[in-house]
Parts: sequence; structure tokens; C-alpha cells
Amino acid sequence: MTAYVIAHLRDPEELHPEVLEYMEGIQATMDPFSGRFVVHGGAVDVREGRWPGNVVMLEFPSAENARDWYESAAYREILPLRTDHLEGDLIIVEGVGPGYDPATKAAEIRKAL
Repeated sequence: MTAYVIAHLRDPEELHPEVLEYMEGIQATMDPFSGRFVVHGGAVDVREGRWPGNVVMLEFPSAENARDWYESAAYREILPLRTDHLEGDLIIVEGVGPGYDPATKAAEIRKAL
């Protein structure tokens, strides 16, 4: 099942050059795991709550691919270029399959209650 890596990165006061170096190298670390960018810092239209910063979303064929990429030596080597200079949160989450019906999910939750 498709999985996503979602990062919420806070805007720094000044963008450190190492962050640009990280951006230049990240795709090469994702390629062996079939990862691709879905969102990379596009405009955020906040409708509820607060969202200071930017969104980055990557797509992988599975959560295992996403985890293997995150734990790979190649990615771990460049990771400090970002984390040393940008505050943020990062999660890996599985997507839903074709034909997903939220009403069915609600019925399953009701039944379990």
C-alpha cells in the first residue's frame, strides 16, 4: 500500500546553505526506494488551526520502502544538513487503497465501540 512521508518544516529566520545542499542531494537517496515528491513547499491555505511553515510530502510504494529510505546510509548522511538548521516534524503514514469508503470505516469503529 502506498505510503507517504510528511514533513512540517518551520520557516527559519535565514536559510542556511547546508539546507540547499540537502535539497540537492535528497532525490538521489530516494531513487533506490522509488520515492518521489508530491508536495514541496507549495502555498499553504490554512483553514483550521495554525500551520507555521512549509509542507513536504513524499510518496513511496510502501511504508517499508519509506522506512528503508529514512534509515538508509545515504539519507542518514545528508539528514543533519536539514535537521541542524530547520525545526520540524516528520511522519510516515500509509495511504488508503482504491475504493476506500470512510462510511465503512465509521461503521467498523461504531461496531467496535
